[in-house]
Amino acid sequence: MTRTRFPGWLSALLGVVALLLLWWVFSLLAFQQQEGTTFTPVPSPFAVFDWLFVQGNILGAWNVFQPTVTAAAIGYAWGNGIALILATLVLLLPALETLITQIAVVTYCLPIVAIGGISIVVAGGAKNPGDPSATAIFLAAIVCVFTTVVGSILGFKSADKASLDVVRVFGGSGWTQLVKVRLVAALPSILNSLQIAVPTAFLGAVLGEYLGSITAGVGPTLIRLQGQLDSAGVWSVFLLCGVFALTAYGLVGLLVRFVTPWVAGRPS
Repeated sequence: MTRTRFPGWLSALLGVVALLLLWWVFSLLAFQQQEGTTFTPVPSPFAVFDWLFVQGNILGAWNVFQPTVTAAAIGYAWGNGIALILATLVLLLPALETLITQIAVVTYCLPIVAIGGISIVVAGGAKNPGDPSATAIFLAAIVCVFTTVVGSILGFKSADKASLDVVRVFGGSGWTQLVKVRLVAALPSILNSLQIAVPTAFLGAVLGEYLGSITAGVGPTLIRLQGQLDSAGVWSVFLLCGVFALTAYGLVGLLVRFVTPWVAGRPS
């Protein structure tokens, strides 16, 4: 008995159609509009489409998302850079592993809303209108640390012991082992960690903007739309957040496949 396998693009298309149908049914049945009002907390897909494309709000989407994307990118670079340095220190100084792992766990366990409240007092928001928020950058950075530290350490430890012994026999130092063997072995794990950090960095940036001290970005836009009870606008912005995050996640995934083709079973 043979099984029919759908192409990946067709499975994705069917999944999107199924989600849209469920969303439409949910918007019709779960929340009914009260008599004399037009507000519903769950707008239909048609209402969201109307808000984005018929009313033309999609044309100003980049102006809304540009400060958020910039803050997420800066925080992503800082957070992952610090995480990679910490993971490298574990390889060069193994005695620091417990301390560095605990630091990574602390960054993961701390309530991000509380940290954001402290950060908005210490770092503030945007210096000028349209600039990225310092708090958004900080939160985008801190949410990346744990995943990248743990993934990088596990990747470094996956290096082949025989290859490490060869480097040691020929007089190679710990740094040579790191560059020649451990880094190559850890590359898939590191890149996967960096890919996972993409949507979390974007989420951290949005939360940072939500705390205030900024006039442009996703955070203040959501606050304004919520105050206006514009449910179609709120849902549209959230959907665009998903599109931006998934697009960046996919781009990093393409980089992973290009840099480490052997993981995907393709010739290098």
